[in-house]
Amino acid sequence: MMKFAICDDEPSMMQDIADHLASYMEEHQRNAYSVSCFSCGRSLLESGGDFDIIFLDIQMEQPDGMETARLLRRRGDSGLLVFVTVLKECVFDVFEVEAYDYLVKPLDSGRFKRTMDRAVNLLEKRAAKTITIRRGTACEVVSLSDIVYCEVQGRKIYVHKSSGEIVDYYDKLEDLERCVGRGFFRCHRSYLVNLSYVCGCRGGQVMLPQGEMIPVSRLRERDLTQTLLRHMKERNF
Repeated sequence: MMKFAICDDEPSMMQDIADHLASYMEEHQRNAYSVSCFSCGRSLLESGGDFDIIFLDIQMEQPDGMETARLLRRRGDSGLLVFVTVLKECVFDVFEVEAYDYLVKPLDSGRFKRTMDRAVNLLEKRAAKTITIRRGTACEVVSLSDIVYCEVQGRKIYVHKSSGEIVDYYDKLEDLERCVGRGFFRCHRSYLVNLSYVCGCRGGQVMLPQGEMIPVSRLRERDLTQTLLRHMKERNF
């Protein structure tokens, strides 16, 4: 089931987004979805919901939309953020919270549909990409979108998931790197990071949600920046 959240302090705008969503989902014959509405950023944060797409107003009482987005990212939320606002001048600010798109009020139906087409397509691609981790006679299928980073210690790989769970198994990091593809970057000989979770790079450290830091080799720091920019373009940030 696809899960949507709408956070806006204007009831009429919240209803307008919900109506656009219902129309889009009906047109594409997608019945398995839910919509949760929140009148402020605090209620969205307190809900603890794991949403696929979050429509978020910028102009709200504190925490406003930007601060709400920062707090969501800080706790590891990887949902697609779509800002819906009258503030056209804020378009460049949304990059720092990895926003997926930016819609201007009042909503344009064509623009909304194009955003939804791309977002749904990305979510479906995310869901389709998995790796299988074998531990003895057991195995576990892990979605790549749930992996924040992987590190190798000795002969073991430790997979750090967005839920906080760590899965360990025997393998070579080189082999895992080939499996996960372009969405990951080998920032250090012992670390492989999911670019979708990278919040920045500073002082030889890669910054991750919830304040986590992992090392980046000095020789790979520039490559990381360039790869991250390419990754953002491919995701239409």
